[in-house]
This record gives sequence, C-alpha cells and structure tokens, in this order.
Amino acid sequence: MDESAELILRFEEHRTHLRAVAYRMLGSLSEADDAVQETWLRFNRTDTSDVENLAGWLTTVAGRVCLNMLRSRESRREEPLELRMPDPVISHEGGIDPEQEALLADSVGLALLVVLDSLSPAERLAFVLHDMFAVPFDAIAPLIERTPATTRQLASRARRRVQGQAPVPDPDLSRQRVAVDAFFAAARDGDFDALVSVLDPDVVLRSDGGVGHSLSVVLHSARTVASQAVTFGKLSPFARPALINGIAGAAVVDTHGQRISVMAFTVVDGKIVAIDVLSDPDRLRALDLSALDR
Repeated sequence: MDESAELILRFEEHRTHLRAVAYRMLGSLSEADDAVQETWLRFNRTDTSDVENLAGWLTTVAGRVCLNMLRSRESRREEPLELRMPDPVISHEGGIDPEQEALLADSVGLALLVVLDSLSPAERLAFVLHDMFAVPFDAIAPLIERTPATTRQLASRARRRVQGQAPVPDPDLSRQRVAVDAFFAAARDGDFDALVSVLDPDVVLRSDGGVGHSLSVVLHSARTVASQAVTFGKLSPFARPALINGIAGAAVVDTHGQRISVMAFTVVDGKIVAIDVLSDPDRLRALDLSALDR
C-alpha cells in the first residue's frame, strides 16, 4: 500500500465520528460534510507521525473548523436570524441504519440541536466536545483562546441551558408513538380536549417555514398548541410515521406527493413536551425521504 492510500485509510477510519462531531456543531448535514472535507485537507498536509491519539487530534481539528464556520455564519447575519430548524435525519420507524445510528448517538434530537444553535460558538464547542465526545478542557481551551477554567464555565453554562430547554425523551419508542398517534387522531377529529390531554401544559411548538414565512413561529402552552393543531387537522391523514433524529415523528406528504412538513415530537412521561416542525418548502424538497418507502 502506498503512502497516500494508507493516509486515506487512516482518515476513513474516523470519518463517521468526525461527521457526528460536525453535525452536532453545525446542525447541517451538508455543512458537516464540508467540515469533514476541510478536516481531511488539514490532515493531509500535516505530519501526524508523532500524534499518539489520532482520533483526539482529528476531533479537535474538526472542532476548530466548525468553530470557524459558526463564527463566519454569525458574521454574515445582518439581522438576528429567525428560527431555523436543523437538518432532520429521517429514518423508517422500523429502525435506523448503522450510518444514521452513529450520527445520532447520544440522542441528538432536533430539540437539542435547536438549543445548541442558541449558544455562542464558544459555548457550543465547549459543550459538544467535552460533554458529547469527552475531549478534555485543556485541549478545548486553545481552540477558543480561553483558559481551561473559563472553558469549563462555558460548558457548564451551556449544559444548564440544554437541561432546561431540551428534556431527554422517553427511551421507549412505542410509548412515544402512542402519544404521537393520539395527537394526530385528536387533530384529525378536531378534538381540542383530547389534544390538550396529550400535551404537557408547558409544551413548546417550534416551526420553521423559511425566511419571512408566516409558518415560522414559536408557540407555548398546551391550549395554544392544541388550537394550532386543530386548525391544521385536515393534514393529519397524510402523516407518515417516521423516526426523526431517532424519536417518534412524521413526514406529512399529501396525495399529490407534495411535502408539507417534517415533525419531531419529544415525549416525556407519556406527554408531548416539544414539537419541532420543518415546513420550509425549499428545504423539504431537498430531503431524502426514501427510507420511508422501505
């Protein structure tokens, strides 16, 4: 095996892991692929013969690349960004394929990614690398030009926000599906009381309809979300069960094949505590829904 082929092989052993790091950092599958490619380019032009922990070295390089991308993203914003739903990972309800499973380890639901997107780039890097990938603060600190103690504080602040705004869903998928099915049945029947009963009193619904679209909203409370669900109840029969980032959800596709929305439901103790909706027509057209046809 020649030297270049061996280099490629060494990198490919870590590609799936690096894509998982980048997806958590960026919330975008295409940008995650770009970050992995940039990590490869940096690896390819660096002598790593004396690197003892190549996985750790590559993880920190990918983290630095993603940090630069996040900072660049922020600098391009002339105005505060409206709610933008991260790219969903859509799987058949029968199971997640191995590549998606690696991408979604640690229950990276849309609700968690939405909260991560509200963090500063430095907070996000500190939390993702340390809490999700066990990178020590001493290795993270130079990436953000902070001391290890300050980096620890950033991760702690991010952790509190995540725990407060992105609750961990019930591990039992069948229990999740019971709540989601009850939601769609009540919406279809226009049963307001039944909808309220399946929703947590403090439920939040986040919908990304695209820049400037009226469907880009954030709604709070069971009664408010139930009222919205009744309004769109006519679409309930078109909901196709799916796993969205590993939790119970649905892809709503009408009889003409038009993609209406992708919905992820966070269910805790049998109640829906969060509904995350992507209804941006342009982004919906770009999604791969082939897994639902299995």
